[in-house]
Amino acid sequence: MSLKSPIGRVLGLGSAKEGTEHWWHQRLTAVAMIPLTLWFVAAMALLPDYSYETARAFVAAPINSVLLLLFIGTLLFHSALGTQVVIEDYIRGGTKLVTLVLTRFAYVALAVAAVFAILKISLGS
Repeated sequence: MSLKSPIGRVLGLGSAKEGTEHWWHQRLTAVAMIPLTLWFVAAMALLPDYSYETARAFVAAPINSVLLLLFIGTLLFHSALGTQVVIEDYIRGGTKLVTLVLTRFAYVALAVAAVFAILKISLGS
């Protein structure tokens, strides 16, 4: 006995078998963001001033560069997952696909720009 409706069986409607993975990624990135956000807030609060030189020295420190890359990567991935869910739930038709593709490109561009900036500062180029 199946719980699917007859029309659902005919149309092949049902689980796409990928919702659980998406859900887990959202939860894991949310948990990872807790210590990373606490580190970032504490690090910003402990800076002596917020001048360009101080910020550059902060990012140039190896441990800060690594943690900042993890923070930004996790933040962008978590945000992309949430944005995807909102788009899938509230946008219909051909606009949905275009919006999903554009937001994915925007998140990749942001990630590349952030990684480039951090590495440029930390490697001293």
